[in-house]
Amino acid sequence: MKSIDVVLGLQWGDEGKGKIVDVLAGRYPAVARFQGGPNAGHSLHFDGKKFVVRSIPSGIFREGSVNIIGSGVVLDPITFREECANIESMGIKPCERIHISKKAHLILPTHRLLDAAMEAAAGKGKIGSTLKGIGPTYTDKISRHGLRVGDILAPDFRERFLKLKSRHLQQLSDLNYECDADAEEAKWMDAVEFLKGFDLIDCEYYVDEWLREKPILAEGAQGSLLDVDFGSYPFVTSSSTTVGGVCTGLGVAPSRIGRVFGIFKAYCTRVGSGPFPTELFDETGEKIRRIGQEFGAVTGRPRRCGWLDLVALKYTVMIDGVTDLIMMKSDCLDSFGTIKVCTSYKVNGVETDKFPFDTAAEIEPVYTEFKGWNRDLTGVRREEDLPQEFREYLKFIEDYIGVPVKIISLGPDREATIER
Repeated sequence: MKSIDVVLGLQWGDEGKGKIVDVLAGRYPAVARFQGGPNAGHSLHFDGKKFVVRSIPSGIFREGSVNIIGSGVVLDPITFREECANIESMGIKPCERIHISKKAHLILPTHRLLDAAMEAAAGKGKIGSTLKGIGPTYTDKISRHGLRVGDILAPDFRERFLKLKSRHLQQLSDLNYECDADAEEAKWMDAVEFLKGFDLIDCEYYVDEWLREKPILAEGAQGSLLDVDFGSYPFVTSSSTTVGGVCTGLGVAPSRIGRVFGIFKAYCTRVGSGPFPTELFDETGEKIRRIGQEFGAVTGRPRRCGWLDLVALKYTVMIDGVTDLIMMKSDCLDSFGTIKVCTSYKVNGVETDKFPFDTAAEIEPVYTEFKGWNRDLTGVRREEDLPQEFREYLKFIEDYIGVPVKIISLGPDREATIER
């Protein structure tokens, strides 16, 4: 029996999971998405080009790779069809490489309208939603009103759709949100027909049979600090972004989990609202954003930037059971004379090394400073060629977290990678 190895983001998302899944995918015959939806934007760089996938697993570009969209995913048929068209233009046939769980929930056009309406109603307290309809779709799932991919095969599917749409129209009316609820319905229904051309699977059985002979790489979306249970609530996403989401999203037992690859940037970023203890509001933060090109792959929104937070990182390593750390974008700090990392917090004046329950409290980061390496790392491909200052920075992180850094990324291309 083989295992499921997992790739997870350990911060607030945007850690570079797409690149790492692409790098690792050649070692796994199957890649599976287990949660999230088109709010994810995984960027891949190879052959001098950039590719962004949202709902489709990042293994799609690997010849012979099987790609599974699991039960914990929420799927927008329109966005999915657009993604498939982009991939098909590259000579890849998505219908031959993608298998979709019948239990994955569908994002309706009215889910997106509800997302916008609720953000508008929240005013200054808005979450910072990507407005892709993710939250309202998971709300319908939990309240047992949702539509699933397998429902599109039912003879009364349109009646089920109209019933849920009617429920949404009432909610939109209650929110006094004016919109055209019919604008994308025909396009959506046409995209549903497109979905029928794919292999719609009973995911839990499919995965179980696959693992009898071959391993799977599970690909997480967003980041562990956005987990609905363990993240910086309420400024979180609507799904389980931690390792537990693999079990619920694919229908596998915890004993099937093997290695857990935890990805983090050499600094921190966040999109949207919510606490961010190490956020920088000065020229240093702007410099990180500029060098790191920190703009959302899906939304294009500028990301908030700050120093690496080891308190938060150790917390997510703990809850995810990370076995292998992967550090991204180290090269983006090449030109900094001094580099800081947060090693504890002062919460309401009391120092702690634990991630607090009340993330709205007054949190002051306590920093340890390092001398920068002031050298271009983008061309380095061997560990022994890394400067001493960088090695000291790396060792400090490993000692603090207690888990080894196994992969160092020094650029967006799949070749700009050092494995240790």
